[in-house]
Amino acid sequence: MSEVYILGAGIHPFGRFDKTYEAIGSEAAAAALKDAGVAWRDIQAAYLSRMYLPATSGVRILRKLGSTDIPVVDIEAACASGGAALRQAVLAIKSGEVDLVLVCGVEKMPRGFMDPSMIYSPWQIELGMSLNPGYWSMRATRHMHDFGTTEEQIAKVAYKNHRNSVHNPNAMYRKEFSLEEILASPLVCDPIRRLEICAPNDGAAAVVVASERKMRELGAAGIRIAGVAHTIARYSADFRCPADSMSATADNEGPTQVTARQAYEKAGLGPEDVNCFEVQDTDAFCEIEIYEELGLCPLGEGGRLIDEGVTDIGGSHPVNMSGGLISKGEPVGASHLGQIVEIVSQLRGQSGPRQVEGARIGLAHVLGAGGNCAVTILQA
Repeated sequence: MSEVYILGAGIHPFGRFDKTYEAIGSEAAAAALKDAGVAWRDIQAAYLSRMYLPATSGVRILRKLGSTDIPVVDIEAACASGGAALRQAVLAIKSGEVDLVLVCGVEKMPRGFMDPSMIYSPWQIELGMSLNPGYWSMRATRHMHDFGTTEEQIAKVAYKNHRNSVHNPNAMYRKEFSLEEILASPLVCDPIRRLEICAPNDGAAAVVVASERKMRELGAAGIRIAGVAHTIARYSADFRCPADSMSATADNEGPTQVTARQAYEKAGLGPEDVNCFEVQDTDAFCEIEIYEELGLCPLGEGGRLIDEGVTDIGGSHPVNMSGGLISKGEPVGASHLGQIVEIVSQLRGQSGPRQVEGARIGLAHVLGAGGNCAVTILQA
């Protein structure tokens, strides 16, 4: 089966915009095509990742580039939608059916907390079980109880990511905050504070992927997709109700551990081989937990990594060089592809002040509703 490569990447900044999702998405797609040096008429299939957009959004977006006869498929897998769409593109190329595919992620989110009716049952909403910060805070509090993780360590993640965002023109928020300002920001749900949490917003990102044969035919230099995995958690990822079974609260591997292991195995690599990471930081504590679940440190030691600067851009395992979701915001369908655009930039050495020196291998991770998790490993 053919190796699969990213030939081009494009992004529409994340934020709030007075423009349609069709305009936002088509701009990102056109940027990816331009970066790849290919025309829209050359694309043989397209996948759109989205969660809150209407049916046939992919066709509506991509028709702005011109009408073609190719299949355009919408894919939804909560926060992992972009990973699920990329995986389908990789499988299509490996099957031999196509060899040049566009993957685009787009979202135009409602303001405020995400619409709970998209995910939860009416009775859960009525009982107040449907707001994300509630179960994020429960996971943080449990980790603090079990391992001694502190509010200051959680704030240090937000401090790092806000600091990184200053150099990312595609981030919604590009302001550095002091540790004191973060710790003094209003509580959203104890211990998670306003400056430690991400905001839903608008945005789009896209990549052009190709078989090795097509890449060579075009004379292009691609970034290899070493491994891409998407799974649904066998066991619950958090303290949501109802649990799928009583064993959901037992000491079982969560979705990030399972998905990361699959991606590492496909790539023939381990966490020690990865030079830079973009991970889910819907809240600052989440990033600490993901350090552990991706294998960057043993369980319970994530706080130590942030204390020691391990995950800073100049550290041994830089994480969220882009500023993360805390700074970029989270347009759900575009989230993972936005991470991939950042990793491509890093592996090309094009990230300016946020560049990780000598980056050759990068990992992108997302985790969302229903235990949907996606991990992509890229190699220069």
